[in-house]
Amino acid sequence: MTADAAAAALDVARFDARQNSRFENLALDEHGPAELGEWERVARLLADAPPGTVYDPDTDDVVRAELAADAAAAPAREAELREAMRIAARADELQALRELGTLDQAEPRQGDEAVRDELTRRVGGYIQDDVDAWLARALAAHRGHCRDPAAREAAAGLLSPPVRAHAALLAELVRLVPDAGVDQLAFTARLATTEPEAAGDLAAFFTRARPGG
Repeated sequence: MTADAAAAALDVARFDARQNSRFENLALDEHGPAELGEWERVARLLADAPPGTVYDPDTDDVVRAELAADAAAAPAREAELREAMRIAARADELQALRELGTLDQAEPRQGDEAVRDELTRRVGGYIQDDVDAWLARALAAHRGHCRDPAAREAAAGLLSPPVRAHAALLAELVRLVPDAGVDQLAFTARLATTEPEAAGDLAAFFTRARPGG
């Protein structure tokens, strides 16, 4: 591309930018300003270069740096895509178990905290009480990936305060009444949802009250 061709392309980009500014949906599009800025940069390069210089993107340091950065970021993007696909597939699996009424029988896995967020997103942000209760019971009973102390700590850090409070209160009440059934402890979920701080305080109180606590 010659300097004249770059100047002509710049004029077209400026015209398009003026036209787009008249429409709100186009004015918010970042592609137009980015393209205009790139044409301005190329036009400056050729204007400062010796007469007759032809622009070659293969020798443009800026373009080469962008391509290198894009290549370096590719593995991370691919990993993010694989993780998103894994989360979506696991969300489908848990949703099927919910519909069958067998979610409580499923062993929680590492990453299910993100799956919880995906299920919540799918319904417009509404809290998924059954999933939260399932995760709280897993955390309290050290089931699935929560058997490992480090994984359990990491999982707790990814869950909401009500779920953490529910798990803590469940764990302490089961210690007090080992044969207590899930139905008998259903109130813990309601308390943790409406008063998570109070539920957490109650769990901490039970911890101090038991021998060795």
